[in-house]
Formats: sequence, structure tokens, C-alpha cells
Amino acid sequence: MKAILNQLFEHKTLSREQAKEVLVNITSEKYNSSQVAAFMSIFLMRSITVQELSGFQEAMLDLCLKTHFDSNETIDIVGTGGDGKDTFNISTLACFVTAGAGVQVTKHGNYGVSSISGSSNVLEAIGYKFTNDKGILQKQLDEAGICFLHAPLFHPAMKSVGPIRRELGIKTFFNMLGPIVNPCFPKYQLLGVYNLEMARLYNYLLQNTSVDYTIINSFDGYDEVSLTSDFKVVTKNTEQVIKPSDIGFEKIQQQDLYGGQTVEAAAKIFMEVLNGNGTIAQNAAVCVNAAMAIHCVKPELSLQECIAKAKESLESKKALNVYKKLITS
Repeated sequence: MKAILNQLFEHKTLSREQAKEVLVNITSEKYNSSQVAAFMSIFLMRSITVQELSGFQEAMLDLCLKTHFDSNETIDIVGTGGDGKDTFNISTLACFVTAGAGVQVTKHGNYGVSSISGSSNVLEAIGYKFTNDKGILQKQLDEAGICFLHAPLFHPAMKSVGPIRRELGIKTFFNMLGPIVNPCFPKYQLLGVYNLEMARLYNYLLQNTSVDYTIINSFDGYDEVSLTSDFKVVTKNTEQVIKPSDIGFEKIQQQDLYGGQTVEAAAKIFMEVLNGNGTIAQNAAVCVNAAMAIHCVKPELSLQECIAKAKESLESKKALNVYKKLITS
């Protein structure tokens, strides 16, 4: 590791093969925690390259517990996290709304590291039991239209890294990896990023894959469509900037998206939204992200049609029924 660190301290980058080897060695606990912390911190001071990210991704996917469902025609809706905005769990709620609209979701997620409540925190708080049993997950997907792949159960090699990430308490390149190492390899992905540089990075990485993806970034730094500002949408073939007013939404304020100071508070908001008691701003943020996911899977529909489907899923309690089926299946 000393040689690698010295190489990086000299402002050099890693090849894809080097990046893969380092991550494999990290998961094999060949380095001490101080070396790993130093390695992770370097990528906070300079941008990660496509080759480095690709090498890290390849290592993670090689080491993961691969889980293939009856069909990969599903979508993962995930943000990188690390935007520091302390929002409620918009992307996770959007998963339930998307499933309620008839689009199957295989969400990959974890506990929050730099945020109070990650997707795993809130799902655990509302009664979901994590499992890596393919039969149970397939049953959930068949009956509820959604299942959740809790990252630690599918990436056991990362066990040694978790405590270091928690001690650092800040976003690292592992935040970038989460959205692109789903162990069931879904065909579709809605990826939220907190800056345009990361949007370009994911676009370069995914362009030559079989994944159909949509990358979103709100210009004021949210890793989802926040409706607090204009936002950019990047797909394999298009890039566009959308204003909230372009798609029939009022601009909302940052405080309207606040998720509370505890997991319990986040879970309370989560269930209020599902039960039809969310605020106008909360409902709008959830529905527009679900609409982006629906549109990714069904590009033949207009974005307005997808927004209508998302709103109908939430308002008719189809999204709530997805939750009830998921918890009992």
C-alpha cells in the first residue's frame, strides 16, 4: 500500500487493474485501517477517474453474492448520498411509488454513513427484514413488485471497510460505488448524483454497458430531483435541463425536504407520505423521482404520463399496498 499511496500523493492515477487489485486487497484486510483511511481520503481531494471507478466496480462485482432473479427487467433507484442535505428518504419512497405503478424495483442500499437515515435505516425501522435468500426476495418481487438488497449481506468482503467509513463519517468513493454494484444486475437504473462531474463519470462508465440508465442532478447539489432548483437529466443518448415549472411543479424550499434528526423521525415521515398524509412538497418530490424511474423503463411514455402514473400510485394507496405486501410476504 505504501507504493500505491506514494503514487497517489504524486498526483498520479491508478490503472483499472491497479484499482481492482487495491480494492481486493482492502477487502482481504491486507492493509491496516490507517492506510485504508488514507487511501479513501485521497479521493476527497481529487476527482476519481473512470478507470479507477471501473476497477473498483469490477472488484466489488467479482466479490459480491450474485443474485439473479427470474427476470432482470427491474430498476434500481438510488442516489450516491453524501449531498449533505439531510432530506427525508425520497429515493426509497419513490421505489414504492414506482412499484405501485407496475414497474418492478430491486433496490440496493445500505445504512447511512454521512446521513442520519440511509435506505436500510428507514426500511428496518418500518419493519422490513433483510435477507439474501433468493427465494424470499423473488417472492417479494413477485407479490409486492419490489425487494431490497441490503448491501452488507451481498458484499460480505466489505465488512472490514464499514467501521472505517463510519469513523470517517464523510462521503468516500464507496458512495460512488453503491449505485453501480447492485448484485442482481438490473437492466434499468435511476442514479442520483450531487454534482455534474459525477454525472459525467457515471455516463462514461455506463455508456458501453447493457444498462438503460437515467442520471439526475439538481443544480443546487441534491442527488435526486429535489424541485428546489432546475435539474439535469442524462441518458445514454440525451442530455437536458428541466425546470420544475416545465413539468407542472412549483419550486419548493429546502426546508420542505428535511428528514429529521433521527431514524425514527425519518420513518415517521416515510409512513406519513405512504399513508397519504405527506405535505404537498414531500409528495411532489417523491412522485417526480418515481416518474423519472418509470420513464427510464417505459421511454415510450411521456414524462407527463409517468408523473400521472406516479401520482396515481401514491394517491390511490397502491404504493402503500406495496409496502403492506412487502412486509407480509
